[in-house]
Amino acid sequence: MLEKALKGGPKYWSWIAFLLLIIGAGFTVYLNQLQDGLTITGLSRDVSWGFYIAQFTYLVGLAASGVMIVLPYYFHHYKKFKGMVIMGEFMAIAAVVMCLGFIIVDIGQPQRMLNIIFHPTPNSVLFWDMIVLNGYLFLNVVIGWTCLECERQRIETPKWVKPLVYTSIVWAFSIHTVTAFLYAGLPGRHYWLTAILAARFLASAFCSGPAILLLVVFLVRKITKYDPGKAAIGTLTTIITYAMCVNVFFFMLEVFTAFYSNMPGHIHPLAYLFAGSHGHHELVPWMWTAATFAILSLALLIPPKLRYNQKLLPWTLAILVIATWIDKGLGLLIGGQTPNPFNEITVYWPTGKELMISMMVYALGALTLTILYKIATDVKRELGELTTPD
Repeated sequence: MLEKALKGGPKYWSWIAFLLLIIGAGFTVYLNQLQDGLTITGLSRDVSWGFYIAQFTYLVGLAASGVMIVLPYYFHHYKKFKGMVIMGEFMAIAAVVMCLGFIIVDIGQPQRMLNIIFHPTPNSVLFWDMIVLNGYLFLNVVIGWTCLECERQRIETPKWVKPLVYTSIVWAFSIHTVTAFLYAGLPGRHYWLTAILAARFLASAFCSGPAILLLVVFLVRKITKYDPGKAAIGTLTTIITYAMCVNVFFFMLEVFTAFYSNMPGHIHPLAYLFAGSHGHHELVPWMWTAATFAILSLALLIPPKLRYNQKLLPWTLAILVIATWIDKGLGLLIGGQTPNPFNEITVYWPTGKELMISMMVYALGALTLTILYKIATDVKRELGELTTPD
C-alpha cells in the first residue's frame, strides 16, 4: 500500500514540499545544536527540562488518546467507531514519532540513546518509558497496517490481531502513566509531587487527544469527503466533554490542596504561574488564557445543543486544545521547576532556535500523518467510501 503515498495532486505535493522545507530548515538549526550543544536553548542549571520535554509530554497524551476509540470499538463492539479506528491508530503512530523526536533533540548527542539499550537500568523510570513508547509504536503499526490491508482485500482480520489490540489498550494507559512517574518521582519539585499526577495526565490526554483527532478528521472530511459519521463524532465529543470536566476538576483539587493546607512548596509554583513572583510575570497571561479557555470550552461542550452543533464544534475543540496545551505543554514544565528548591526564580523561555527545532519535529509528525492518512483514504476510496478524489 505504500505506493499510494506516491500518487497525489498538486495540493498534496505542495503540502509535502512545505513540510520537507520546514524539516530541512529545522535540521539545519539542529546541526547547530549538535555543534554548540544545548546552550542555544533557554535551558539552564535550574531549568534542565524545557520546551522539548513539554511537547513530548503533551504528545504522549495524544498518542494515548487513541484508546478512547479502540476501547469502545473492540471491548464494547461500538461499530459506529469503525470509520474512526484507523484514524486513531495512525494518529497514535505520528504522535509517538514526534515523542521520540523530541527526546532525541533534548538529550543532546543522539548516541546517548544507546546507553539505555546497552546499559539497561530497570530501576530507572526513563528505561520503562523507552519500553512503553517503542512498544506502543510497534503495536499500532502492526495493528493499523494489518487491519487496513485486510479491509482493502475484503478479508477477515487474522485472529492474532485481537490479542495485540487488547494489549495496546492496556499499553495506552501505561505510556502516559510512566511519563507521569518521570515527574511525580522527583521530591524536590512540589508542583509535580502529587499522587494524582498520572490521573491528571490521563484526563488531559483523553480530552485533548480526541479533540485534535476530531479536528484532523474534519480537515480530512473537507478534503476527501470521507465522513466517519455524525454518530461517531457525537459520541467522541461526549467522551471529550466528560474527560475535560474531570481534567478541570483534578486541577482544582491541586489548587485546593495547596492553598487550604497552606503548604509553601505547593503554593509557590501556582502563585508564580497565575500571579507572578519576585517581579516575574512571564507566564501569568498564558495561564489565565488557559484557565479562561478551559472554562469556555466546558460552557460550549456541556449543553447538548452547543456540543452537537457541527459548525461550532471545531471552534470549541480548538479552544480546548489551546487551553490544555498551555497548561500541559508549557506551564507544567516551567511551573514544576520555578521556583527552584532554594525558592529562587530562574526565568526560562524557549529561544528561536529551540522553537525552530521543535517545528522540525512537528513537521516530521505531520509528514508521517499525511502519508498514513493518504494511504488510508485511498483505500477507503477503493472501497467506495469516498466520493471525490484528493
